[in-house]
Amino acid sequence: MNNYELKQEARRERYERKAEQLRAEAGRLHGQAHEMASAIPVGQPILVGHYSEGRGRRYRERIHNTFGKAFSTMDKADYYKRKAASVGRSGISSDDPDAVQKLKTKLAELEKLQETMKGANALIRKHKTPEAQKAALLEMGMSEAEATELLKPSWANTVGFMPFQLSNNNANIRRIRQRIQQLERAAERVTREEECEGYTYREDAEQNRIMFLFDGKPEENIRSLLKRHGFKWSPTRRAWVRMLNNMGRFAAEHVRIQLDKLE
Repeated sequence: MNNYELKQEARRERYERKAEQLRAEAGRLHGQAHEMASAIPVGQPILVGHYSEGRGRRYRERIHNTFGKAFSTMDKADYYKRKAASVGRSGISSDDPDAVQKLKTKLAELEKLQETMKGANALIRKHKTPEAQKAALLEMGMSEAEATELLKPSWANTVGFMPFQLSNNNANIRRIRQRIQQLERAAERVTREEECEGYTYREDAEQNRIMFLFDGKPEENIRSLLKRHGFKWSPTRRAWVRMLNNMGRFAAEHVRIQLDKLE
């Protein structure tokens, strides 16, 4: 794994550990609430007007709240379990140093799929009977199940790959080509840093981030300014950061203008 993939794996493990801890705590709370409830005899009502009424109501309320905490904690455990499962599933990140190679592999797969879809449709148009069409599809390398599914009439009573399937795949091909070009240009960037009055401005090519660094915690108005322009506090970098791209530079320029006015 590269460093980015190792970080992703560590992040997934943190979420999984958090989920297990919360699941154990939920079990403990549920057991505690159950034990508290078992102390009340079955069918035992609150004795209205009796000196024990207040204590009885408070005890039942604690049972209710403990069960509620158990269910709420289990919901949090499920939330972190889902987060762990989603790590690395959102596509190829620009932060991944192998992003260009991975995108090129994905591009080759999509281009191959496009040619397969176009070739299959051409064979279907060429052959007039379902039997001949199926035989041609099998000869081009499709499985029995794939050929059978492709020759099922659609809602429009047509067979083969639908026009929207080809256009959508073609759009993905164009999008990935553009991302590859953008990342290849980004790889040519160099890290630069400027010491300004009250802050340091950095464009970190290796981390793919624009950063504002302050000696201490900036004032509330400065923090609000940064947040309005899409910058977030990064505890690991000890800086306010945003992705290093044209939109990020545009936002940073507006922030710098406002910061310089404050001096």
